[in-house]
Amino acid sequence: MALKVAIVGRPNVGKSTLFNRLAGKKLAIVHDTPGVTRDRHDVEVRLGNMALHLIDTAGFESGAEGSLPTRMTKQTQTAIADADVCVFVIDARAGVTTGDEIIADALRKSGKPVILVGNKCEGRVRPNVAETTALGFGEPIALSAEHATGMEELADAIAPFGEESEEPEETKETDGPLKLAIVGRPNVGKSSIFNRLLGEERSLTGPEAGITRDAVRAMWPAGAAIIGREILLHDTAGLRKKARVAGEVLEEMSVGSTLSAIRFAECVVVVMDVMQPFEKQDLTIADLIAREGRAIVFALNKWDLEDDKAGAMGRFRKQLDKLLPQVEGAPLVAVSARTGQGLDRLAPAIAAADKAWNTRVSTGQLNRFLEGVLKRNPPPAVNGRRVRIRYMTQAKSRPPTFALFGTQLDAVPESYQRYLRNSIRGAFDLGGAPIRFSLRNSKNPFADK
Repeated sequence: MALKVAIVGRPNVGKSTLFNRLAGKKLAIVHDTPGVTRDRHDVEVRLGNMALHLIDTAGFESGAEGSLPTRMTKQTQTAIADADVCVFVIDARAGVTTGDEIIADALRKSGKPVILVGNKCEGRVRPNVAETTALGFGEPIALSAEHATGMEELADAIAPFGEESEEPEETKETDGPLKLAIVGRPNVGKSSIFNRLLGEERSLTGPEAGITRDAVRAMWPAGAAIIGREILLHDTAGLRKKARVAGEVLEEMSVGSTLSAIRFAECVVVVMDVMQPFEKQDLTIADLIAREGRAIVFALNKWDLEDDKAGAMGRFRKQLDKLLPQVEGAPLVAVSARTGQGLDRLAPAIAAADKAWNTRVSTGQLNRFLEGVLKRNPPPAVNGRRVRIRYMTQAKSRPPTFALFGTQLDAVPESYQRYLRNSIRGAFDLGGAPIRFSLRNSKNPFADK
C-alpha cells in the first residue's frame, strides 16, 4: 500500500515545485504568481524502496463562503484528511507568517504526522529555527526544491512512516489503465462531469470560467467495472482560442497542460454545451485530437436544458458527421452533469471507441473488402492514367493505420481517400477512431533500364 503524502502550505512557497521534484517530472504548473494550483493533484511515485501517493494542494486562503479561495481551501482540507503524513512547506526566506501559523493550527487539529520543510534555501539562506520551532513540529528540513538540495533529508524523514516494497513488474501497454482525457471549451461542464463520474468533488467547479488550470488525474472505478479495465481519468483546463491566450503566461501553461493530457491519452471525451454545440473551437479541438490519432467520444452536456429531446440527437448526429468527417461515426452521448442523466451511457461509448482504436483487421479481410469498394467506385484517372490500388494491409493499430500498395498513389485525391476511410469505418466498425493511410507506390521495373 502506497504511503499517502500531502504537500501543504500557503500560496507560492514552492509546493508544486517540490511535488514535481519528487514525481521526477513536471506534472503541476509552476509560476511565480501566488495561487496557481487550485485543485489537488496526485501521482504514484517511488522514493527509494518506498511507494508514495503524492498529493499536491492549493494554499490556505480566506474568503467569503462559497468563494473560489474557500472552495480551494476545502480541497486542501480533504487532502489532509486523506493523507497518512503531511509535508508542511514554508518559505525560508520569508520566515514564519500569519498564514503559516493558521495552517500549522489546522495541521495540529488534524492529528496527522507533520514533516516541516523550509523551502527556497538557496545559497546561505536557512530557516529561522527560533521562529519555526514555535509552530510545534520541531526543527525544519532545509531544502531547495528548485535546485534539488535537501531531498535526501526529506526522504529520510518520510521513511519511518512507510514500508519498503519491491519495484512493481512492468506491464504491457494494453494491461495498464485506459488513459482517458476530458477536454472542451471553458465552462462547458468538464469538471462537473469529472466529479459526477468519480462520485466526489474532486475538481473545483463553479460559475467562473477557467477554474481548472492543471490536468487533474484520478482513477475511475465505476467505469472500470463496466469496461473491464482500469481507467485513469484526466480533467483538463478549457482550450481557448490562440488569440485569447497569447501573452497570458498562466493561460498558455494551462493550455500546454491540456495538450499534454491529450497526447498522453488513448481516448478523449470532447464535452460540448448542448445550447451551443459544434462551435468553431469545438471543431478545432476535435480536429486536433484526430490529428494526434486518439480515439474520440463526444458528450453533449446540459442535456436537461434541451427542449426538443426527441429530434435533437438525430440532428446533432448529422451535424457531427458533416462537420467532422475525419471522425465520422464517433460515439455521441447526451449527458447532464447536473442531474446525472445519460452518464451511464458514457462508459459503453468509451469502450466502443477504444475497441475501434485497438482493432486489427487481417490482410485477407482487407483485400476482399478492397475488391468490393474498387468495383463500386474505381479510383479516378490522373493525367490520363488510371490510379491502381493493388492491395492493402494494416500496418498498425492505435490508431488504425493501413498501407495501400499500387501505382500513382501520390495522386489519389483526398476525396477518394475519404471514401476509402468511410468505407473501412462502416465495414469494420471503426467509428470514433481516426484512420490513417500510408501510400506506397510500387516500383516500375523498367524505370532504370
